[in-house]
Order: sequence, then C-alpha cells, then structure tokens
Amino acid sequence: MNHLEQQLQYPLGDTLPDAGLTLEVAPGVRWIRMPLPFVLDHINLWLLRDNIDGKEGWTIVDCGVSNDQVKGLWDDIFRTQLDGLPVLRLIVTHMHPDHIGLAYWLCERWNIPIHISMTDYMTAQAWSQRTDGGATGGERTAQHLMRHGMVDPDSIQQIRERASHYPGLVPRVPPAFVRIMHGSTFRINGHLWSAIAGYGHAPEHMSLYCDDKKVLISGDMVLPRISTNISVFDYEPMGNPLPLYLNSLHAYDHLPDDTLVLPSHGRPFTGLHVRIAQQHSHHADRLAEVYTACAVPQSTTDILPLMFKRKLDLHQTTFAMGEAAAHLHALYYEEKITRELCADGIIRFTQKSQSLA
Repeated sequence: MNHLEQQLQYPLGDTLPDAGLTLEVAPGVRWIRMPLPFVLDHINLWLLRDNIDGKEGWTIVDCGVSNDQVKGLWDDIFRTQLDGLPVLRLIVTHMHPDHIGLAYWLCERWNIPIHISMTDYMTAQAWSQRTDGGATGGERTAQHLMRHGMVDPDSIQQIRERASHYPGLVPRVPPAFVRIMHGSTFRINGHLWSAIAGYGHAPEHMSLYCDDKKVLISGDMVLPRISTNISVFDYEPMGNPLPLYLNSLHAYDHLPDDTLVLPSHGRPFTGLHVRIAQQHSHHADRLAEVYTACAVPQSTTDILPLMFKRKLDLHQTTFAMGEAAAHLHALYYEEKITRELCADGIIRFTQKSQSLA
C-alpha cells in the first residue's frame, strides 16, 4: 500500500468477493469482481436489491467485457446469488469495454433496458461497428501516435493490427436505451439514487449516489489506488480533457465525509474528499513537471519517462501517451506552452517564451 492509500480507510479490509460470488458491502448492495484481460486485471460490478412496479429483483451496475469466461461467471451468479429473483435493469456508468461489453447479452437474457448517458451510448454504438480502429488501435490511432512521437516500427505495426480491439470486447450494444443525465434519479428498492455526470475520462460518465445509504458508486471517476486515465485520443486530437475531469470532481463536494465509495477498480473505501484532493495535487504536480520539461521542445513520447517511471506494455503505452498529451494540451490551452507540427511530422511543445527549432 502506498502512502496515498494509507490516508484512506478500507472498511472491508483485504476481503474480496470470490469468483462467481457476491459480497454485501451495504444493505441491499452486493459487490462482484470480474476478470479483465489486461494488466489491470479486474473490474468491480454491483448488484442492487430492487423493486420495480411491484416486481422484486435486482439492478446491475456495469457488466464486464464480452467473453466466455465472464459470461460463465455471470451464469454462476444468476444461479446462486440472486435469491431466485430476476434482474430488472442494467445501469452502465460509461462506454469503456469493461463497463458496457456484456450489456447486449445481459439485456437480451433478462429482457431488460440499459440505462446510460446518451453520449456514451452513441459512442459505444459507433465504436462497436467501426472497421478502421480508433482510440486504442488501427490506422487512425497509429497516425495519431506517430504525430505524438511514437517512432518504433514494431509498436506502430502492432497498433495498426489492433483495429478490432473495441469491437472484440464490445461486439454490439443494445438497440435502445434509457437516457441518464446529471441529476437523473432512480428509485431502487425504496431508496433514491442520483446520477452525477463526469467528464474527461469518458464522454459523459455517470456515477450514482444514495444519500440514505451514504454510498457512492464512483465508476472510474474516483479510484483509490490508481489515477483515473485522462487521455487525448485520435477521435478528438485537439481535446482538452484534463480540466474537464478536474472540474467534474467538484460535483462530489457536497457528499458526506463518511461516504462509502464503491470504485470500479480497487477496494471500497472511505475518504472521498481526501482522495479527490490527492487527485488535484497529483495533476498539479504533473503539470508543473511537464511545463518545466518544455523549456526545450518536447513531444508527447519525450514526456512519457517523466510521467511514468515503470515499464509499460504497448496497451499501457497507448493510454500513457494519451495522458501525457492531456497534460500538454492543458498547458497549451492555458497558453503556457506552444504547439507546433515540426518538419519530421512530430508535434512538439515548448514554453511560451521559447521558439521551436
């Protein structure tokens, strides 16, 4: 546990739900842990005891990627963990594959609606049908990363070959949805849950908060161990997501100090406002480091060793480059650094008082 984690509290200690089982973390709220095929090897999903129009059952929040292993674990849960009751609805916090991948399967199996923001629903629809890649693979991503300084031919070729990455994990999405917006409410088993919109990590991420229970399902907006990925991707190459993310965190200012946070990765914790303050401090430090480095021209690839000290695989590198570009763009839009496409086809950034060679 790092020193930042030590400032948080973990009411369940090191206890984790076993595969195919659930663990109650609050009355009527159960924790599911599903595997992921990445270095970040798990996602937390949530079961909420529910009653809709007099029908007893469960609401699922997020669903895991689409593969046979995850389907099999869901089958185990349906058989042993639902007290003989049906699933009544699915809520998805955002469109990333580990959150929406199996939505089509769950919705068809139980004949239930998916509740999600319109922005994330439409993005998932588009990405699941793309054949030219985007965001994490394919020719467009390769060109984007090359402009940001990735020059290793083997890495570029592997990126080009990942055009089917998103559709492989999200082969399709439900054909219709129920829209969630900031402030939308759900009456779940008599308790009111409110949606809190967040930006920067996904197009229109939705967390869920229940004041009765003092429970926040934070999705990826607030995580206890790792920083939420904030990236510039090929589909919005001039994006400025970092201020969007940091400003979004103020939507949690009114929540009680003892709120139990249920994150998508890591363990449930208390210390929400401590963790948010840590995130603001973390990004302020990174911005200062990046600005200092830009005393001489820097590409996004040049910045990677400054921001990421550990060895990264290619999948991690694509997100690390997105994160580095997000910090560079934040400084650029604050007019602290300049941005120039140089003669070699690589974008470089430098402090405003300097000129690029």
